[in-house]
Amino acid sequence: MNKPIANELIAMAQHDLQVREELLKQGKLSPGYHPEMESVHRENAKRLDEIIRSIGYPTISKVGQEASDAAWLIVQHAISTPTLMKKCYALLSEAPNEVNPQNLAYLHDRICYFEGRPQKFGTQFDNRGLYPVEDKAEMIRLRETLNLSAHDENLIVECKDIEMNLHPHDKEFNLWRKKIGWI
Repeated sequence: MNKPIANELIAMAQHDLQVREELLKQGKLSPGYHPEMESVHRENAKRLDEIIRSIGYPTISKVGQEASDAAWLIVQHAISTPTLMKKCYALLSEAPNEVNPQNLAYLHDRICYFEGRPQKFGTQFDNRGLYPVEDKAEMIRLRETLNLSAHDENLIVECKDIEMNLHPHDKEFNLWRKKIGWI
């Protein structure tokens, strides 16, 4: 196990969560993407990409469970770097027994959210509630398989048209997504 990289990943994730908590307490976390939070996410994403180029994706056998989960948190929050998020999703998909399967589900849905497509596992929420899903019955089955808690079925919006943009009225968000490269 690569202990120095493991410790670095854990520290990076803790810093992310600490900055998030401070901004939340100050009432600065929303609306929008706070520049300080984005800076932390970009710095962490850059360093994680360097680590991946060095050792590959930080899987459980390479860095341990805690550090592998920390790497996932960094990826999950790397919303300004869609290329890295998609790259990490592909790497995680290639090593399903080496990562937490819940992390893979969350990352899949996160990418769908920012691309404006329905999610598969029901892990993402927006200002309207649970973000729309591809297939309600399949989402329920997958959540059970992954030991994720059940959602109130009345709140699940199914949207089988995966080509549509599910953020049609959020002009500022759509401009940001276009600038960053999500759309």
